[in-house]
Amino acid sequence: MTEQDAADDTAATEESTASEAPADGDSDFDDTPDGVDADEVDLGEFEVDDDLVDRVAESDPEDIARELAALRTRTDSLESQVEQQDEDIEELESKLKRKQAEFQNYKKRMDKRREQEQKRATEDLVTRLLDVRDNLERALEQDEDTDIRGGVESTLRQLDDVLDAENVEVIDPDPGEDVDPTQQQVLARVDSDQPEGTIADVHRPGYEMADKVLREAQVTVSESEE
Repeated sequence: MTEQDAADDTAATEESTASEAPADGDSDFDDTPDGVDADEVDLGEFEVDDDLVDRVAESDPEDIARELAALRTRTDSLESQVEQQDEDIEELESKLKRKQAEFQNYKKRMDKRREQEQKRATEDLVTRLLDVRDNLERALEQDEDTDIRGGVESTLRQLDDVLDAENVEVIDPDPGEDVDPTQQQVLARVDSDQPEGTIADVHRPGYEMADKVLREAQVTVSESEE
């Protein structure tokens, strides 16, 4: 082969290689995501914070690392504070519930005590009124023809109305009934035509209110004749 032929072969090889190379701007590497046409991507849709870009470009990586570390520390501190506050709130709610329960119990005790005091005061008043009633009855028995008899009878009726309003009931057993020691006081044993051990006579009636005996009835009990 002559020198001219060798030169012609070299030129042909270079021309063939050049024709197979990609054109300017073309590349086998395509970083466009699958399914996205690179010609359709509009970069104008993305807003870029130029100030942020400048700050990042001008920042020292070590400064950024320190700021991130400080932010993490601050975040951990805030999370710890939130946890502590949650615990404090839970404790306060628990204390509040205990205080509310204590108050309700206190209120119930006070209501019960007030009710008991009111009941006791009513019982004391009724007991005193019973003595007044006894005196009125004795006055009627002794002065049958006096001018004040009508007034005494009217007063006695009014007093009985008051006792009825307070649900006061008379304990007035009949002769011949068995003695009830919870309601009756035996004054004496006497000769009587009633069965032995039963009530011979009622000396003074008793009274009860709300199933509580305010005053026992005073009775005599029959005994057998020897």
